[in-house]
Amino acid sequence: MQQFDNAVEDVFGFRAVQVGLPEISCLRQNRIPFRFTVALEVGAALAADPLQLPLASQSLDLVVLPHALESHLDAHSVLREAERVLRPEGQVVISGFNNASLWGLRRWFSARNAGSPWDARFIGLLRLKDWLQLLSFELNGGRFGCYAPPLAQPAWRERFAFMEQAGARWWPILGGVYVVRAVKRVHGMRLITPAWRKERARRRALAAMPQKNGHPGHVTQRRND
Repeated sequence: MQQFDNAVEDVFGFRAVQVGLPEISCLRQNRIPFRFTVALEVGAALAADPLQLPLASQSLDLVVLPHALESHLDAHSVLREAERVLRPEGQVVISGFNNASLWGLRRWFSARNAGSPWDARFIGLLRLKDWLQLLSFELNGGRFGCYAPPLAQPAWRERFAFMEQAGARWWPILGGVYVVRAVKRVHGMRLITPAWRKERARRRALAAMPQKNGHPGHVTQRRND
């Protein structure tokens, strides 16, 4: 949760949504005034499928996807739907499990009915970067975490607690979980000058210019003989 707190605390705007995991507040440190959750699970403020969000296009400033891509059969379509509802320069925060980690290794040796998160479809960070690039997103932050082995017994977790500090320093890209943030870029977008500015510029162009041999404000006129 600390990684989510760091990722969303400096994102501003008017509307933010968390897609999935309604029991966890990934937007608790964000200061956007209107924040809500969307999921099919009980506890969400809005019940909806991540593939068909009942939200207007380009209406949100922040979309948070806590492991939402891995829990869906069509992860790329979920990401595309998030891109649809984000306004230009809006941001998306995504968390996922890293294949290149001890957690990824643990998943390879797990049975299909091992339960969450081992039955999820881990999405590598390189693959996610490709998807983001195709949808005109630009990465602007991210971190790894969970370097210790995914052990169930508390005593064993304590023995390997030192790996959390060592991993962040010595093998930072091998964390079991990643959290990344990306900005939606709209190429070719340009600012439209308001009509009143164009009118003022036209009037200035038509204003009388002072002449060297005349008085200020005097305009030399051509005579048609």
